[in-house]
Amino acid sequence: MLPDVDVIPDVTEYRYLAARDEIVADQRSTAEIRSRYAALVARLVLRTMRDVFEAHPRRVVDEVVASGHARTRDKATGQPSAPCLVSVSATRGEFSDLVLDRLDPTECLRHLHARVSPHPWDLEAVRPIFEPDLSDYRMAPPRDASTEAAADLDGRPVLTHLSPTDFEHLVRQLFEAMGMRAWTTQASHDGGVDAVAVNEDPVVGGLCVVQAKRYRSAVPADAVRSLAGVVDDRRANRGVLVTTSWFGPSAHDFARRNGRIQLIEGGELKHLLAEHLSLDVTTGVPGAPDDAA
Repeated sequence: MLPDVDVIPDVTEYRYLAARDEIVADQRSTAEIRSRYAALVARLVLRTMRDVFEAHPRRVVDEVVASGHARTRDKATGQPSAPCLVSVSATRGEFSDLVLDRLDPTECLRHLHARVSPHPWDLEAVRPIFEPDLSDYRMAPPRDASTEAAADLDGRPVLTHLSPTDFEHLVRQLFEAMGMRAWTTQASHDGGVDAVAVNEDPVVGGLCVVQAKRYRSAVPADAVRSLAGVVDDRRANRGVLVTTSWFGPSAHDFARRNGRIQLIEGGELKHLLAEHLSLDVTTGVPGAPDDAA
């Protein structure tokens, strides 16, 4: 998040006039304020990229995409907004060639083919370089799976009684209720992806691939490793594996080591459905942890 243009002082200096016994301020021109703010934006995004490369070893981070956003409110709706003012990408090799204390930050962004707002002081937005590419996914028509899950037994929907398609749509509805844009992929040729979700938060957002598994026993660790491969292949930010059952210690250990895999077990899924969709469900998995049959 970038500072507001007000971070640039509008006074260059104060002078004491002995003849009038008063202190007067020399105002900085509007043109200079705008020029200094544009340079500050460039410096901040380059500094951020440098910090990321220095904080992470080569084997972990080879390329950085940095986008600077400003906090404001949409003039049409009054809702909070975070327009992107600058977005730039560079590999470690490209960035290592830069002599940061000798270059002109604005010219450097041009050299890196950055997208830079022509008027950042007016919060004129540009499109971030990272835009999730959904063209590889074959989306299925949306459906309301929460109504498909008819009441069963004690009046609560049983997740394992849903069809695979209905369960995938229910997971998609959950992600939408949590504030993301989400789609369910078509049943065939989905490449190991049951749903796709996009978190549009400018700081922690990105593309998330989802697998939904109606299991009655522990999900094997191989399924978690397979999802990690899908995340890498699709260049997604995160992979989420949602199940009606649970994961064993080796699956949890792998997810922790990977850092980009999130596991949602039956007990947590029940809680999320209740919190975000107001659905009181049971997993239908006998003996599952944290699930009351």
